[in-house]
Amino acid sequence: MGIKWRHWAWPAAPLALALLAATGCESTPGARPKPTAAPSTSVARVCAEPAAGPAKAPAGAVTVDPSVTGDLAAKTKSNPPHTTFWLRPGKHRLDPNRYAQVFPKEGNSYLGAPGAVLDGRKTNQYAFGGTAPDVTIRYLTVQGFVAPNDEGVVNHDSADGWVIEHATIQKNSGAGLMAGARQQVRASCLRDNGQYGMNAYKANGRITDLVVEGNEIVGNNTGDWERRRKGCGCTGGVKFWAVDGADIRGNWVHDNRGTGLWADTNNNDFRIEGNVLEDNDGAALIYETSYNAVIRKNTIRRNNWVEGRKYADRGDNFPFATVYLSESGGEPRIPARTDKIEIYRNVLENNWSGITLWENADRFCNSPANTSSGDCTLLVKKTDRCAQPAIATAPLYADCRWKTQRVDIHGNRFVLDKSVVDCTVRCDRMAVLANYGTYPDWSPYQGERVAEAITRKQHNRWHDNVYLGPWKFVAHDPSRILDSGQWQDTPYRQDAGSTFRARAGG
Repeated sequence: MGIKWRHWAWPAAPLALALLAATGCESTPGARPKPTAAPSTSVARVCAEPAAGPAKAPAGAVTVDPSVTGDLAAKTKSNPPHTTFWLRPGKHRLDPNRYAQVFPKEGNSYLGAPGAVLDGRKTNQYAFGGTAPDVTIRYLTVQGFVAPNDEGVVNHDSADGWVIEHATIQKNSGAGLMAGARQQVRASCLRDNGQYGMNAYKANGRITDLVVEGNEIVGNNTGDWERRRKGCGCTGGVKFWAVDGADIRGNWVHDNRGTGLWADTNNNDFRIEGNVLEDNDGAALIYETSYNAVIRKNTIRRNNWVEGRKYADRGDNFPFATVYLSESGGEPRIPARTDKIEIYRNVLENNWSGITLWENADRFCNSPANTSSGDCTLLVKKTDRCAQPAIATAPLYADCRWKTQRVDIHGNRFVLDKSVVDCTVRCDRMAVLANYGTYPDWSPYQGERVAEAITRKQHNRWHDNVYLGPWKFVAHDPSRILDSGQWQDTPYRQDAGSTFRARAGG
């Protein structure tokens, strides 16, 4: 599992929307951002305005009675695959056993009538589980389940081909929802769950072709797990693990405790577009030890105020970012719809800092400092290959590292008004940097090799952006803080064609 941030000095044992008009908000130091009014009618306001399900049972559907405890699970068991179930209005309950749950059969559909709720009563761990593919859940509220940490309530076993639409999954422990291959999550409310809104993780194999579209993802990580397990890397509005092909579009991701969207460990081929990411305590987006992505046309506002301020108040000089790429880059040898990470046509306004490209020189396949649970890169399947003497020479010298490379940042608008963010220092950074490699003692990446590579040799470019406000730039390591002229000048030559205006207002 990844750790959200890596301090540079550690020997370290993460429907397209129109760009929306920016707004400000006030904050006091250390406070959570205030809840956000919906920024426009085009954003996914599905929690406040959920779509209503069918008021009558569709033809051929099996009716489920809320007055009969366990009726949903019993009727699922007694009917054949591809059955449609209509849950009548009211609060539906499972048997009072922690492991009582619904085991759908292939192709089953579950439709909630207006006011239909499946309630775990803080007793049942899971709502829907099993490995049956192609299950559909629509118009149903699922709440009050107590899944253990890292486990999920809906699609507990990460079965493939599930469709979750117009659902409300709220106030559960663990993750509201797990994910399997070909899963589609659309127009749903993932709200106030204890750890994640969704945990896109599959114990056996990779998740392919995932769609997350038009959802409202709000208030998750109520359990504040990063504080309870310091550095666990185990929270987010949505967390993605080893997902190959994902479209994340048109979502409203806001007011989550911690990170909004977090892709961690060997993800590939993401399109993150047309989302509104705002008022999350931590970063809006982390893309960590992963590959090949397009991040475009997103509106990103007022993120990272809580976590960024916390580290600044401690005097930490690391550029804690709102969009954070950690050991992630483009790799042409891994099939995807792009062979780089392209970040363009986004609006970032009044966040705690901007975009940081980071690479931990001590984190590589087979290093004790690799926090990704023993995983190797997608270019080297066997971890034990990344050892001396072979790792010191081609091709393993390059392929045993997750490299932050081929990142193209252009056509974005970066706005910072420090009076809105309520900060004086360390909230104004763009950065490309690494640490001084020290660990382990057999590492071929010791010294400044990785810092030189990420800064000058791995084709990471900012260009043709617009900057409004007192931006600073960090290159190579946290001690090199540059103004815009130094950033554009030799040896860094960043932001060609970009414009800079010192004041955000006016």
